[in-house]
Amino acid sequence: MATTRRRGFNEAVTRFWSFAAPAYNLPVLQRWVYRPPQNEVIAQLRAHGSRRIADIACGTGVLADRIEHELKPDEVYGVDMSDGMLAQARARSDRVQWLKGPAEHLPFDDGALDAVVTTSAFHFFDQPAAVREFHRVLASGGLAVVVALSARQPLLQGPVASRWKPAHHASQAEIRAMFEDAGLHVTDQHRVPRPAWITFISDLVTAGTKS
Repeated sequence: MATTRRRGFNEAVTRFWSFAAPAYNLPVLQRWVYRPPQNEVIAQLRAHGSRRIADIACGTGVLADRIEHELKPDEVYGVDMSDGMLAQARARSDRVQWLKGPAEHLPFDDGALDAVVTTSAFHFFDQPAAVREFHRVLASGGLAVVVALSARQPLLQGPVASRWKPAHHASQAEIRAMFEDAGLHVTDQHRVPRPAWITFISDLVTAGTKS
């Protein structure tokens, strides 16, 4: 029953973002909402030296395109469930390999990647399943970076027992536990720095490596 509900929610989210994809590229949204977490991901990837990288729930491809331009890795993939988002992404770049699929069932072989990243979408995932899938597709020593909306106030986070549910904003401790349960060693966890006037957006960077 839970799987059926989850599939229905995924389909609804996919339809919405297929419709909303053009708005996602608005400069004001990119600058103030999406660029700060993307900067955090770029810094983590640069420090790790990743050469085969996938951006999960890539949207219109802004981050994957930045990774290709700024880091020049051997392989860059953008994965999303929305046809509308992927159409925008393909128009943005032909150097990134764009693939369709959910975070919980990635279109990669075991150990195929050096890094898996995701920003501004983790609250929509079946979170424990997605983190386990990140571990599966990473090579030994590979890096996972999740930037997730995560309320500072426990009352806004929702009960752990329902963390599979749509739009769950997991706590810092929950995300760390998901990484560790999946076999990822947490190497960094901190809030995304933002100007004081926009701190109502509370997002958390969690980075971990596969032993």
